[in-house]
Amino acid sequence: MSEIAIVTGGSKGIGLAIVEKLLAQGYRVYNLDIVTSEQGEYRHCDMRDVPSVKAIIAEICEREQGVDVLVCNAGIHRSATIEQTDEALLDEVIALNIKGAYAATQAVLPSMRSANKGAIVYISSDQALVGKRNSFAYSLSKSALASMAKTTALDYAEFGIRANAVCPGTIETPLFHNAIDNYCQRSGANKEEVVAQESAMQPLGRLGQAHEVASLVAFLASDEAGFITGSLQVIDGGYTAQ
Repeated sequence: MSEIAIVTGGSKGIGLAIVEKLLAQGYRVYNLDIVTSEQGEYRHCDMRDVPSVKAIIAEICEREQGVDVLVCNAGIHRSATIEQTDEALLDEVIALNIKGAYAATQAVLPSMRSANKGAIVYISSDQALVGKRNSFAYSLSKSALASMAKTTALDYAEFGIRANAVCPGTIETPLFHNAIDNYCQRSGANKEEVVAQESAMQPLGRLGQAHEVASLVAFLASDEAGFITGSLQVIDGGYTAQ
């Protein structure tokens, strides 16, 4: 019988790579996203809508008699300093990046407690460890996910539930390209030059790829990572080691 995994925001970028990796490893994967996808069992879900998130996950838990793995990946990036961040922008980032993960975690914990096992992986960021310019709200939200991993790990260890955060650095995804496009539109910079500069900033000299993050997530979800919980797993080409 296949293990059951839920991935939020699994239709593009890192989320899609995670869905594909888990499917390849034999999981039955539910993808909760507002963007339709043919990968996995798709459920239209706005992660900002806490009651809806809880209802959809409750239905999956009942249908599958439990959930083994939750990957909280759904998120958005907004480039702005604290002065440039109005309340609406802050609320937008918090609602999706933090409250979506909060709702999903709350929804899976009862079934995981009953089974006395489970793995939760939060997709945080290297910005949970280091600051970056023009990234106030995003950095705030990703630091919150790192904290969520640690507190959940401690609160639910007695139930055999593990929680960890993956902290990617600069990964080449649609989100990355969208952020670069927005920056270039505002500043007039050349995109090829900006991407080359971003690559050169990484000690390994290149951007990370979504499939590399997916491999780390799959490991943390597996029994091979059975003694890893409450950790922040950095995958950033050496950026935060500088």
